[in-house]
Amino acid sequence: MQPLKLDEESSSIQHKPQNCAISSGDNSVWADVSPLLSAACTDLHEGELINGDNFNLFAAMSALEIMDPKMDSGMVSTFYSIDEAVENGFAPVPVSADSTVDVQSTLDIMDHLLVCEATWHMGHSLAQTVFSCIYVLRPEMTSSQALLHSYCRVIRATCRAVVSVVSDARTNEEEDLFTMTYGLPFNEDEDAKGLLLLNAVEETICRQLRACKATSSKKRLMEDLEPLQTNPQLEESFCKALLCRIRFRKHFLHALNCMRRPQGRGLELARKHIAYCISELDSVLESAEFLRSDVVENGNTEIEESTTASGRSPIGFDPTLNKRLSAPTPPRAIKLLSWKKAIDYYVKLLHNLDQICVFPLEPDLDAVLQFVIRFQKSRPDLVARAHLQLLLVQDGKLYGCDTFLTICARALALDVTKHHGLHNNEYILQLNQLMINLLKILCANTPWQRRKLGKILNDWSVFNVQMGISVAHMMQQDTSRTSKNGDKSLLILNHIYGWLEEQINWVALRFLMLGFDLDLYSLSEYCMVYWYMYIILWKLAEKARFRVLIIVNTEERKAKRNKEYSRDMVREDRISLWVLFLQCQTCLAQGLTVMIAALRNEGMCLKSEGPFNTENEKFVQHFELLQKASLPEYDAYESFSESTSHARLDYLPVYEYFHDAQKIAKDIKVGYANDPDKLAEVRGLEQVAERNIVAVNLFCQDRSLKVSFEFTHHPYFATAVVRRS
Repeated sequence: MQPLKLDEESSSIQHKPQNCAISSGDNSVWADVSPLLSAACTDLHEGELINGDNFNLFAAMSALEIMDPKMDSGMVSTFYSIDEAVENGFAPVPVSADSTVDVQSTLDIMDHLLVCEATWHMGHSLAQTVFSCIYVLRPEMTSSQALLHSYCRVIRATCRAVVSVVSDARTNEEEDLFTMTYGLPFNEDEDAKGLLLLNAVEETICRQLRACKATSSKKRLMEDLEPLQTNPQLEESFCKALLCRIRFRKHFLHALNCMRRPQGRGLELARKHIAYCISELDSVLESAEFLRSDVVENGNTEIEESTTASGRSPIGFDPTLNKRLSAPTPPRAIKLLSWKKAIDYYVKLLHNLDQICVFPLEPDLDAVLQFVIRFQKSRPDLVARAHLQLLLVQDGKLYGCDTFLTICARALALDVTKHHGLHNNEYILQLNQLMINLLKILCANTPWQRRKLGKILNDWSVFNVQMGISVAHMMQQDTSRTSKNGDKSLLILNHIYGWLEEQINWVALRFLMLGFDLDLYSLSEYCMVYWYMYIILWKLAEKARFRVLIIVNTEERKAKRNKEYSRDMVREDRISLWVLFLQCQTCLAQGLTVMIAALRNEGMCLKSEGPFNTENEKFVQHFELLQKASLPEYDAYESFSESTSHARLDYLPVYEYFHDAQKIAKDIKVGYANDPDKLAEVRGLEQVAERNIVAVNLFCQDRSLKVSFEFTHHPYFATAVVRRS
């Protein structure tokens, strides 16, 4: 049987279905093709299709399957339009004629909206989550119901605030539809009045709650207050359940708005609102027991997976209403979070936002980078990362206050206030943009971050070469002047050039370590990974030591010129500690490289060779981006092969590497006594060194032992675990 074709006669059917809710326009008439499709179905066999003359393979791959909910975004599941849903009583106002049921249903709507909002934050479509609620889509229809009306207005204002911060930060991942609004009613001025209305509703419910707690004499004075519902025994609990949800919603919007204030001016106030939010969420959780008390038990699993505290299904939600707005592609299948998981998400989000608020905003690049790395360890979600990025980079400056030239100069204890021309220097402008891009990348999610870091390494390397050639050329032209009277701007550029190499190696190290977070390395590849980490760490420590010398020399010269000048010993000590910390990691990486290479050479550990990739190919796959950036400048694989091919367990320095790391870790623990996070990391490094010393001793005594590697003490430096075969 040949595929059927739609001819002109069959495609020009003009009669309109009687029950069609879509009206015809001026230039179009809706036609019912159901009879044609029914006739085709009787003749078509499985695997056959209707096609036109110009049908081809590309069209087949792009075709939509009619009436398949996963493919046909125009398929109507329940209603053709919002108006039809309202006319059919799908979203009644009031929700129920029974006031008690009305309050219960309103609480269910609030809880389900919280779940929809959390699901949206996780990367799903706004149209199919928050705006699946008819009361949110059409807030004007609830104008007679102050509670539901004001709450929905504030929900819309909150969504607008979140979309704004994520759009401005551009941290949303490419595959997500997070910031797309698809023409939803999103920018109405009326939403701004929602907070005022919600405050009025809160005050009314507070008065009602006080009336419930009042003595009989005071109750007579409050008889003019209309109760929320008709059951006096439930009034107090309903008031508390409503108040905690209203207050959370109000403080959450205030916190988001405060965090957007320029130069971090609203962070202190945002912390107060965040604390209120966390407290109100505790009250929301406590209200669940009361709300579920009158629900028929359907099994713990159903209640745990429900999207409301009561376990009931909410009224007025239909995710299919906006499917046609989602995208010109098949709609996503969305599984909403449970109510409990949504609460957990908000608790985590609020704690992450609180971390941002307590950051001291020091104009110190080292402190900024360390904070961002520490912040990312908690795997923050998109909203928190967007707020962090907008705090760090404002108007091309750090916190919106200091240019990155000033920040770089401060890292080297240099004064650039008298050298205004440097701010317009071509290389300084490029460096400023590179630093902005780096901070933005560090605020991305882990896979995105590693991918982008690998790509910008080449940009940094090219810029480093260009700046080095230019600075060397300018230094040659400046030879006619004495070093004392030479161009100070040129000296500053020369120091910044040296600092730039340190940053390149820092980025490379971050790139390598993120591979452990993403489980990109197999056991057979640990040797080459730690070898590369050793090379980068050694170079980074060398550049950091050079920076210490520059700072000490600069501070001493300042002290000689001005006897009243006070040296910044805190900064010097902090950088010196950082150098020792790098040296500790360098020793560990070197020790692990030699130990794993020795185990491999003596047949006690899995080799890198496999049926598909050679060791050289794996090396290139993992480190190609580093080698393109000339890290290191020589043939990395050849050097790796030569340095590891003859390693043996009885090789004495393998002990010394771990012993050196252990000794340095013990020395620097005192310096990090006031930094709990860094102190914990140093202790982890010390434990890795101690246990690997024990493991090497055991290997030397018995070569039949089985070895595996775990990351129980540190996320990036492995501990050898020995077992008898």
